[in-house]
Amino acid sequence: MDIKEIQNLIKFVAKSGASEVKLEMDDIKITIRTGSEDRGESTTYVQQIPMNQPVAQAIPAVAPAVASAATVVETESSSDDSKYITIKSPIIGTFYRKPSPDKPVFVEVGTSIGEGDVLCVIEAMKLFNEIESEVSGKIVKILVDDSSPVEFDQPLFLVDPS
Repeated sequence: MDIKEIQNLIKFVAKSGASEVKLEMDDIKITIRTGSEDRGESTTYVQQIPMNQPVAQAIPAVAPAVASAATVVETESSSDDSKYITIKSPIIGTFYRKPSPDKPVFVEVGTSIGEGDVLCVIEAMKLFNEIESEVSGKIVKILVDDSSPVEFDQPLFLVDPS
C-alpha cells in the first residue's frame, strides 16, 4: 500500500463519519481516528459481560409484575381522561419544554393553544424538532418531565378541546 492509497483512505474515512477505522493487512496495520477531544466528543466502549443463568431467569419474573402495575395505572387514568385529546410524540428523542435553558416554557397547564402553536421541542441526534399542536384547546396535563427521553407515540400532553 503506497502513500497515495493511504491518503485516499483517510479522506474516505473522514467523509464517511466513522470515528475510528482499523485496517490490518499482511505487513501493515493502520488505525485512523477522526474528530478531536477539544470538540467534546467522547469514546464509548461497549463490553459484553456474561451473566449467570439464575439472574437471567429472575428478570422475566419481575418484568410481568411491573407491566401489570403499569396497566392498572393506565386503566384508571384512561377512564378519567377519555374526554381529552392526547398529543403524542412523533419521534424518539429528548423532550424539552423550553426552546433554550434561559427562555420561558412553551406551555403550562391551563394555557390555551391553537392549531400550529409550538408545545415543546424534541431533540433527536442533535436536531431540535418543534412539536406543534394539531388541535385547539386548553392544556390539562403535561405527561412528561423536562429533559427526559421520550419514545415514538408516547403521550406528551392532554388537551381539553372544549
